[in-house]
Amino acid sequence: MEDNKLFSEFPPVSTEKWEEVINKDLKGADYEKKLVWKTIEGFKVKPYYRAEDLQNLEYLDSNPGQKPYTRGKHTDNNVWDIRQDITEKDPSKANAIALDALKRGATSLAFCTKGIATEQDMETLLKGIFVDAIKVNFTCAEDYLTVLKMYVAVAKKNGFDTKKLEGSCNFDMYRYALTHGDFHRGEEGDYKAAAELLAYAKEELPLFKVFTVNGNVIHNAGSNIVQELGFTLAAANDLMAHLTDMGCKVEDVAKRIVFSFATGSTYFMEIAKIRAARLLWSKIVEQYKPECDCAYKVFIHTTSSRWNKSIYDPYVNMLRTTTETMSAAIAGADSISVAPFDTAYKEADEFGYRIARNQQILLKEESYLDKIVDPAAGSYYIENLTNSIAQYAWELFVTAEGKGGFAQAIKEGFVQAEVERIAAQRDMDIATRKTTILGTNQYPNLLEIMGEKIVKKECGCCCHKAEGPIKTLRLYRGAEAFEHLRLATEQSGKKPKVFLLTYGNLAMRKARSGFATNFFGVAGYQIIDNPGFKSAEEGVKAALEAQADIVVMCSSDDEYPEIAEAVCNGLKGKVKSIVLAGYPKEQIEMYKGLGVDEFIHVKTNVLESLTAFQKLMGINL
Repeated sequence: MEDNKLFSEFPPVSTEKWEEVINKDLKGADYEKKLVWKTIEGFKVKPYYRAEDLQNLEYLDSNPGQKPYTRGKHTDNNVWDIRQDITEKDPSKANAIALDALKRGATSLAFCTKGIATEQDMETLLKGIFVDAIKVNFTCAEDYLTVLKMYVAVAKKNGFDTKKLEGSCNFDMYRYALTHGDFHRGEEGDYKAAAELLAYAKEELPLFKVFTVNGNVIHNAGSNIVQELGFTLAAANDLMAHLTDMGCKVEDVAKRIVFSFATGSTYFMEIAKIRAARLLWSKIVEQYKPECDCAYKVFIHTTSSRWNKSIYDPYVNMLRTTTETMSAAIAGADSISVAPFDTAYKEADEFGYRIARNQQILLKEESYLDKIVDPAAGSYYIENLTNSIAQYAWELFVTAEGKGGFAQAIKEGFVQAEVERIAAQRDMDIATRKTTILGTNQYPNLLEIMGEKIVKKECGCCCHKAEGPIKTLRLYRGAEAFEHLRLATEQSGKKPKVFLLTYGNLAMRKARSGFATNFFGVAGYQIIDNPGFKSAEEGVKAALEAQADIVVMCSSDDEYPEIAEAVCNGLKGKVKSIVLAGYPKEQIEMYKGLGVDEFIHVKTNVLESLTAFQKLMGINL
């Protein structure tokens, strides 16, 4: 036994051999169509990767803690801040939420400053909080310089050394322009305000990060990953270029920028996005010839995607935020905010906050993701995704620079047009169910009623649209169009009855009745399923007794000719629509002639079809 050589029994297998076996298993099917993933970002992902696919990736020569920091800044851990974003505007109530969050595991707090008008308000907000032990972040301010001055005054009053305090401001002139239609103080006024904020921070809060570049706004407008990264880099570079031209040192600017990304559902791609962000930022900073390596170390904050969250089946949002948080943690994010699962339709409450915090705590305390440096390293797949995203994002960055920089690109509408183009494609994928939103456009909970649970939320600091010279981005959720259909059904006070007339082959009738259930269920219709009828006449009689609005024939293509004519003759003029589940291509015109009104199948634009059914049912949208 000791003389056995395990690996001699399993000799290396070449790529050519693998390809030979794969093509044999495909039995003539197109390799490219069957196995190669064509991403919405524009590049292709192979079905497998090997060591040879890493040969040209130069950044692999670096270790964690070394430029270009693709593998992260840490050398002995993967720690991140558990940040809780508090949207409550009343200082006293926000303080109570903050103290509870700190007791329960949060290490970073973000406060909406809309309710902070005086130094006394700031004192109320921070009462009992040891600001030197956590990071304090401010959002939604009209004037961040005033907010920081109040913060410093209160901190000094309470005996804290402001030179040691850490946190950030969400000062982002580009986000403001893209959500309000113009720059806050005019473009030059905003650059001046940024320079003043930087100067104050250098003096009073040297560890504070006063600028945020919000890629999450691009993401939540329906962009793809390459756009989110490429445009975020362009915005950060635009800010740095202007401030250095105004006399600021590159080190002072770069180390005070927070990159804020949203993490979505494409698990491995999101890991690669954050790694690519560090790689490309290092490449950009290099052009400024900084004197200190601190300029290369970008601070990355991530938030839960808003775009992929749903009102219906909201507990699925917990699953979505779990994988999103894992992506961010594995990629080495510095700070993570997890949105409560139900914020799509109501203000966050204690339960939602607790679950959101615990998702991060679980990943730290039970899964130990904070202990391993760059856990994605060495994965042929993730390394190649990182490289592909970096290449395509860099091309987009260069294109934006060619427009004269990010500010000029948004003034021309280039950024908005590019994002809208991809958003339209993603919307179509949802409408045709090429992309699944669980519980919304596929596999709905038929008993769920959500309209009465929706609480209209106060407009936040960037969710509203304003008119101005700059075209704004539409921030929305991908599920909204389908939710609108179902909410309309709820509000109408009537649930159209869909009767499934099942017949013949057991496997086919069950498959097609299941398809029809999902199809009409996403609009909130009442589904009347059946175990199978022995004849068309029996099915017609049952449908009429059930007072069905819509009757769907569910059988095999071979058996539809046995029942179609009798079903149509028996129901014509007595129900609002006769539907056939499937698309027997050669017989479509024949069935239409018999009286079939609609065909539902995997290639149907479900949103478009259900919109037509809503009108037919007299339900106003």
